[in-house]
Amino acid sequence: MATGKNIRTYFEGQWHDGDVPIMRAADHGSWLGSGVFDGARCINGLVPDLAAHCARVNRSAEALMVTPTVSTDDMVAIVREGLAAYPDGAPIYIRPMYWALDGDVTAIVPKAGTTGFAICLEEIPMAPPEVSATLTRTRFRRPVLEDAVVNAKAGCLYPNNARMLVEARSKGFTNALVADAMGNVAETATANIFMVKDGEVFTPIPNGTFLAGITRARHISNLAADGSAVHECVMTFDDFLDADEVFTSGNMMKVTPVSAFDDKTYDVGPNGNPVTRRVREMYWDWATANG
Repeated sequence: MATGKNIRTYFEGQWHDGDVPIMRAADHGSWLGSGVFDGARCINGLVPDLAAHCARVNRSAEALMVTPTVSTDDMVAIVREGLAAYPDGAPIYIRPMYWALDGDVTAIVPKAGTTGFAICLEEIPMAPPEVSATLTRTRFRRPVLEDAVVNAKAGCLYPNNARMLVEARSKGFTNALVADAMGNVAETATANIFMVKDGEVFTPIPNGTFLAGITRARHISNLAADGSAVHECVMTFDDFLDADEVFTSGNMMKVTPVSAFDDKTYDVGPNGNPVTRRVREMYWDWATANG
């Protein structure tokens, strides 16, 4: 089922209108999960960090032992060609994807050089700035590299995230604040996480259990340019209970304020979360200049 509308699909060397079929029943990716993807955004004609997202899907493919077949530059050009068919200002989610077509003699290992590739463009609006998330804990944790391919943006990782979300929603929250294998905070079920205490910004240090996102890195760079260092460190749930502000960072919505974590609430009203609002402002200023 599609998430958005007005879908266009690049497959087998050309653009198609609509959500066209791209996988066969016997494709390795269909039944053995060898699929990776990435997500970029086009908002008001801006496509921030598009090349970085295209480069990362190639790295994700390699991590899953799938042979990437499209260079970053060519992928960027294909995406821009597809975007040209949309009205000016349309909010588009950009998803390049790879999957293995065949396996080796055991069937399990992806066969080198047998790769499917597609790009899906979907019109998905940005959430209004006043929309916030609420977080709770979950019994499910982020895996480590020895257990899962956590160095790839791989579809096979997402059922675990889905379990986190279902548990959080059953408790009346919109998302989960997730621990790593050691019990320290890693990210949410869908995005990276930041918190603010006494005007200083903190985020969990990348430790191989979660993807340190492209948008996350952009926020850190923008804050540094603005004179505010971000402390990447080991963080506990108590740190977030003691925070003045919390916000999530992801490609889909860029910045989302958090209004509650368990019984703790944060001021996300017009006079609250000044750092979160500044981070959003800086992101779009940067995107306007560089997107």
